[in-house]
Amino acid sequence: MLETFSAVVETHPAIEQTLEQAVAIIRPGFHMGIDSALALFPFLLALVLFRSSPRLPGPVWWPLLGVFILFLPNAPYILTDVIHFVAKVRVTPPLPIWAMSLLLLEYFFYFLFGMQCFTLSMMLWGKYLKGRGPGWMVFPLEIVIIALSSFAIYLGRIDRLNSWNLVTDPGALMSDTLRDAMAPKPEQLTAIFFASVTVIHYLLKGANHAVALLLRHRGGEKS
Repeated sequence: MLETFSAVVETHPAIEQTLEQAVAIIRPGFHMGIDSALALFPFLLALVLFRSSPRLPGPVWWPLLGVFILFLPNAPYILTDVIHFVAKVRVTPPLPIWAMSLLLLEYFFYFLFGMQCFTLSMMLWGKYLKGRGPGWMVFPLEIVIIALSSFAIYLGRIDRLNSWNLVTDPGALMSDTLRDAMAPKPEQLTAIFFASVTVIHYLLKGANHAVALLLRHRGGEKS
């Protein structure tokens, strides 16, 4: 069977080209690894910042919180890589079904990873706030953080700014931020990012709560 398949490939250059192209296209890009690491970073910070015990001292906790907020938009930013997905799909010759299926799975889990890092980070923060008293602040905090993250996503995707520009080039960061905050196009794109992140965040939050309840229920049955 392998010999027959090889013979077909050799006699049909278009098929051979499609196979080689498909393998190259579905192979994860270097940027996916970098963006995944940047999405994971705020989640790791959340595990440190919002643990119940032992608590970090104030002089350490507050600066780390600032770093956490600064890098948190990198998690939902992964959603904007849908442009790379579209570019990979719209190739000539078209991808075979098996390659398209693998590509869909690859980007599904990639997007899920980024948004889970964001949602779990926010859930840890919310749990931390509830443990310290002001639980009513969780929802307003989530909306504010999603709004800020959505604008940061715009700055990252369109203006190609990064979280570390606050240290490396704060002047350019501030000027670009103020300029875009007053323009109509950034407001429209930010609104689209806000709606997308909000919907996915609350869907994942509900799913995470459901899974946690199910695991807790099963754990109670076993004990």
